Parts: sequence; structure tokens; C-alpha cells
Amino acid sequence: MVLLTMIARVADGLPLAASMQEDEQSGRDLQHYQSQAKQLCRKLNAQSPNRCTLEAGVMSFHYVLEHGVCYLALCEAVFPKRLVFGYLEDLQTEFHEQHGKKVSTVSRPYSFIEFDTYIQKTKKTYIDSRARRNLGSINTELQDVQRIMVANIEEVLQRGEALSALDTKASNLSSLSKKYRSDAKYLNTRSTYAKIAAGAVFFITLIVYVRFWWI
Repeated sequence: MVLLTMIARVADGLPLAASMQEDEQSGRDLQHYQSQAKQLCRKLNAQSPNRCTLEAGVMSFHYVLEHGVCYLALCEAVFPKRLVFGYLEDLQTEFHEQHGKKVSTVSRPYSFIEFDTYIQKTKKTYIDSRARRNLGSINTELQDVQRIMVANIEEVLQRGEALSALDTKASNLSSLSKKYRSDAKYLNTRSTYAKIAAGAVFFITLIVYVRFWWI
């Protein structure tokens, strides 16, 4: 289930709205995650991946970046990815419609705290068992959630490494992988040609031998 939702401005990490599980015991447990969520929002920038999952033990942070705003949710790690990203997309659409033009003008934290009403209503919809059984009907642009970047929250926060740097590393690894496949294909082609050439030399040598020694 969704235990924590936070909406923040990417430019400076300013919290715009938030909603936390109301259960007191869960509230105490979530203070650490809430602190991590705030730290994470302060580390985001325009170059950060616009969709990302950050693993945090038995929990996972998921976020969506749109129009300079971060929509972040903390869920149990087993909670379906497509469901949580559908939830975040839903929040993004409604928040941008209601408050998008005012985001850059506010300076007070939680200036749109009244948006919690919509967060709570939407969360109930996505937690509902019927919604969980019907993932295919979720209105989301995410056709393949497996392609969403995954990182570890502790590594990002403790190393102080910007998510944009992780995205760059992922791109570099992808480029290296493509280069490796290209080099491997080239070497395989050369190996094939070498085998053909060796076979041709042997065949010609055999013909010459037979011609001069047996005729």
C-alpha cells in the first residue's frame, strides 16, 4: 500500500503537499522515511531521470517528475509498480491542472496542503482490491515499468550522488554494452572470414599437390 506521498518543487526541493499514513504506529515508523523523502527531493534536478524507483529495504520510493514538480510515493516493496506509477500519474495530472501555474510563485512549505483531500481519495481508489485486480485499466503512459531506473536510496543519500549522475552512468553503461556487442560482432565476422580463408588455402594446396605429384 501507499504509506507516504509527497509533492515537491524540483528547483529547490520545497514541499508543496504531503500525505502520511494516519496510523500512529506507522507514523512513528515512517519518520525516517519522511526524512529520506525530503533529502531525496532536494537532490533532484532538471537532469534527473523523470521516472525512478529507489529501494529502501522492505520499502521502495517511486517518483515521477513533470513540469518541474516531483510526485513521490513510499510503498511496501511488494506493491505493484504499475499501480503506484499509475497513482502518481493521476496525482500529477490533477495537481498540475489545479496548481501548476502557481508552483513557481510560492515560498511557504506545504502551500497546497489542501490537495491532501484529493491524495487521500485517489489513494483509496488505487488500494481498493478491485483496482489491484484490474491493472490493465489504469490510465498511465507507462507501458513498460521494467524500464524504469532502479537505484538504492541509501547509496544516493549517503554518497551525495545526484540522480542525474546515476542516469549518466546508466547511459554510459548502455553505450558500452552496445559497443561491446558491436565489437563482438566484428570479431565474429573476422573469425568467420579467417576460417574461410584457411579452408581455401588448404583446398588450393591440396589441388596443387595432387596435380604435381599424382599426374
